[in-house]
Amino acid sequence: MSSNYREAILAAAKSAAQAHGYNGLNFRDLGEVVGIKSASIYYHFRSKADLGAAVAKRYWEDSAAVLEAMLADSSDPLRCLHHYPDTFRRSLETDNRLCLCSFMSAEYDDLPESVKTEVQAFADVNVAWLSKVLSAASVVSAEESEGRARAIFAAVAGAQLMARSRSDIALFDALIENYRVAGLLPA
Repeated sequence: MSSNYREAILAAAKSAAQAHGYNGLNFRDLGEVVGIKSASIYYHFRSKADLGAAVAKRYWEDSAAVLEAMLADSSDPLRCLHHYPDTFRRSLETDNRLCLCSFMSAEYDDLPESVKTEVQAFADVNVAWLSKVLSAASVVSAEESEGRARAIFAAVAGAQLMARSRSDIALFDALIENYRVAGLLPA
């Protein structure tokens, strides 16, 4: 089987996990979406745990690339901080999906260790990027940047969760604006 099938499986798994979490990774359903027999998925992924870890890893790697590209495209770290919530908003714009790693974090106790590692990496990548950009923008001191970064990450992920539960992207936007008014996010 070609690597095109692997990529198609990862794409289908990402969509399924954003809608239904780790438990949404059903090989039969994924096979139907991709157009292959469910047993063929085992050619690329030995188990559901391997698939879950691969899709979560790809998700955080893609997210890290988006964040780094945002920073590379703008010499203004405040502008980057302003656009950070957009990375979570995009999931909501796609059929009211949730950030894959946020969804899997809610299932954390039931995840295989390999998946837990990749889910934690997503949070770590976001917090490290935010910390770096907060320091570069002189929003907080270097000593305070990690704590603020964690608060921003948690707040934005929480806003996404609340908006998804109501199928209301305007609620996400309102919460983000309130975070700016309150000073959590730079205006």
